[in-house]
Amino acid sequence: MQIAIASDHGGFELKHTIIDHLQNQGYDIVDYGPNSNESVDYPDYSKKVTASITNNESQLGILICGTGVGMSITANKVKGIRASLVSDVYTAKVTREHNNSNVLCLGARVIGDSLALLIVDTWLQAEFEGGRHAVRVDKIE
Repeated sequence: MQIAIASDHGGFELKHTIIDHLQNQGYDIVDYGPNSNESVDYPDYSKKVTASITNNESQLGILICGTGVGMSITANKVKGIRASLVSDVYTAKVTREHNNSNVLCLGARVIGDSLALLIVDTWLQAEFEGGRHAVRVDKIE
């Protein structure tokens, strides 16, 4: 499975922590930037990750900014993207099971590294349940 990841300057450090963690688990990660913690505009990086998903290059995406809000707003403007801003493990699980989210948004200034990694692992391990949830997800499209 290929996972696209990007951040802005606020999420730069956490992005690298997550990349290292996922690569150690054998995931194929594509880093869409930025390449430093210099100030950048989060919509530019959100668009790179969402394009990778909508073009079927990546199956899932992870976006990180200071709060996660800007990335989630920008990502959800793209048809076919179901981005979820997550700051707890339960929501990470349920957003995949019930909403079939394909982009995980995290706030680096809101959660610590350990919680972020637990959220990422939980989100990746959860599977869409379909059924009544599929009907609802279809209505989003």
